[in-house]
Amino acid sequence: MPPKVSDKSVSKQGVRYCNKMFTLEKDWSGLSNKERCRLRQKELKPLMEEFFAWCRKQKATVLPNSKLGKAIAYSLNHEETFKHVLLDDRLVLSNNIAERVIKTLVMGRKNWLFTQSFAGAQSSAVILSMIETAKRNGLDPEKYLEYLLSNLPNESILTDREKLSAYLPWAKAVQANCR
Repeated sequence: MPPKVSDKSVSKQGVRYCNKMFTLEKDWSGLSNKERCRLRQKELKPLMEEFFAWCRKQKATVLPNSKLGKAIAYSLNHEETFKHVLLDDRLVLSNNIAERVIKTLVMGRKNWLFTQSFAGAQSSAVILSMIETAKRNGLDPEKYLEYLLSNLPNESILTDREKLSAYLPWAKAVQANCR
């Protein structure tokens, strides 16, 4: 029977896998999306496969309710989601950017506790999401909302995805009018 490996050294192995993945992404940050996608397939994909195989192997040896056990279970439960970064060159490995954007919303949530209705809360969430998406795409949020409110009511069919895609923040006309 092989000697038991302590949780601490096993956890260090997991951290090393994650650090290596993030280091690759950092090294590729200045590359074009197409080149980064190529390198992800060549280098990141095999590393991810190795990491998830390692997780499956460790799952049988660690206590499921330990911090390491929970981290391994989380990784395996979200394996397909994590691998989306291999399929879409616009995605990033970390969600830190999204979390930083959401932080301003979270900090203000006490201010919105007194929304009068569920519909009002939903409307606030939609508008705030639109504002943050505009910022993320280099738009002036006020100009973007004004553009949407001025132009969308004039569209004859609001269920037409093709027509509506012209109003997404990365559309050329939106970029030209809302910076």
